[in-house]
Amino acid sequence: MEHPRHILVVCCLVRNARQEVLLVRHQRRGWELPQGRVEEGEALRDGLHREVLEETGIEFAAAQPAVIWSKLSAPAAVIVCFTASYAAGQPTASEETPEVRWVTEEQALTLIEHPVNLDRFKGLLQHSGVLQLRSYTTGPYRVVDQL
Repeated sequence: MEHPRHILVVCCLVRNARQEVLLVRHQRRGWELPQGRVEEGEALRDGLHREVLEETGIEFAAAQPAVIWSKLSAPAAVIVCFTASYAAGQPTASEETPEVRWVTEEQALTLIEHPVNLDRFKGLLQHSGVLQLRSYTTGPYRVVDQL
């Protein structure tokens, strides 16, 4: 029997002292939270720190898992979404993310247009300290369940 294969993705809602959130503009998906794949053999928190730093130039502290999404359609993925606080650095664009900026929650809700990324952001805004579990499919995008 072949073992299942899932892509492991991390994303992070980073807030600064003014309660603004950090967004990146991806070349294809538009505005979104910093996110990316965890590399094989890499610890989850290490992957999270690496992805946020690579995409934004920002370091964060006090990361807490808030929402875990299961992407049920191919390619299957598990997306672990965290909340965190700004620690150091200046927003810095990268090859993958040509724009990085701090915005209010309200601005983020208008800037994030991709439905998957918008639902990830909204789920993190709703986080009340209890880990949420959600599933979705694509083609077309549809949220399957929420716990």
